Amino acid sequence: MSESPVVAGTAPIKVEVVAGKDYWWCSCGKSSKQPFCDGSHKGSSFSPQKWTAEKDGDAWFCACKATGKSPMCDGSHKKLA
Repeated sequence: MSESPVVAGTAPIKVEVVAGKDYWWCSCGKSSKQPFCDGSHKGSSFSPQKWTAEKDGDAWFCACKATGKSPMCDGSHKKLA
């Protein structure tokens, strides 16, 4: 049986990103530094996902962990019960 991520939030998290910088998105939902990893996944089947910004500006990271376009929000939070 596979683990399910914790829903860390029901709306995307806006982050001002810098071109060329790596960001490590939390995939487990347990991080206290959402939407980014703080190591809380240790001992689970989850691992952080690396994402590199292509340009400076705002990015909308998924907080519900149900997105089909991780680490970015695709609106999946609107379908959560």
